[in-house]
Amino acid sequence: MKTSTIHFAQISDCHLYANKLAKHYGVNVFDSLCSVLLHINNSTTIEFIVFTGDLTQDHSEQSYKNFLEAVKMTNTSLPIYFLAGNHDDHELLNKYLKNENFRQESMVEDPYWQVLLVNSKSETPAGLVLLPESKRLLEAVSPDKNQFILMHHHPTDVGYFIDKHGLKNKTDFYQTLDKIKNLQAIACGHVHNSMELIIKTPKNTIPLFTCPATSIQFEKLGSELKNSGANPGYRVFTLNDNGNVQGQTIFLKNH
Repeated sequence: MKTSTIHFAQISDCHLYANKLAKHYGVNVFDSLCSVLLHINNSTTIEFIVFTGDLTQDHSEQSYKNFLEAVKMTNTSLPIYFLAGNHDDHELLNKYLKNENFRQESMVEDPYWQVLLVNSKSETPAGLVLLPESKRLLEAVSPDKNQFILMHHHPTDVGYFIDKHGLKNKTDFYQTLDKIKNLQAIACGHVHNSMELIIKTPKNTIPLFTCPATSIQFEKLGSELKNSGANPGYRVFTLNDNGNVQGQTIFLKNH
């Protein structure tokens, strides 16, 4: 019997500025993004990248162009799928992330898996998965395949200040999740830390992987946003045809 394994990288929360020399809480975020992309490029197994949002910090069109520049400067040739974070603009993402590197589809599919990108952007920093998005998600699902969901906002509390900007309609979203057969795991950005948590829906227990940011990692103590000082990072996922999910966190060294 033919077997299939998917290897892909998740990057998140670049928080770029129009000025490539600008620093975000003391970190040159453009350089950090380039360093992460270069590290991913050294892998011989990663097949594609999923970017889970917050490309921009200052909401400038130039910041989107700078994301393209980072991809070009690092000679990144892997396909890049993407979704919007709370800082991002859907129109600007689709306007600029459309060259040969980028894929605007919201699903990656192979004979055993569907990797599904879910839009959680709302009009506030917090997240919402609205009814049309839930309907689209359910219509896309194949009951004969394993399912892996990626989104920007965290769908369960993580225990520090970012929870006030988490997913607001958790109850509705959990009802949607319970309708998805063979949902093996969820991954998100937004929290600027690497954690492995559990989502408890009325019918299921679902692993949740959070992704470190390419920019800064948040200090978990206190009620305000502070840079913990941890290095830029990303995740690598291995999806096996038997439904097993492995999520490895990689932090850059000597950054």
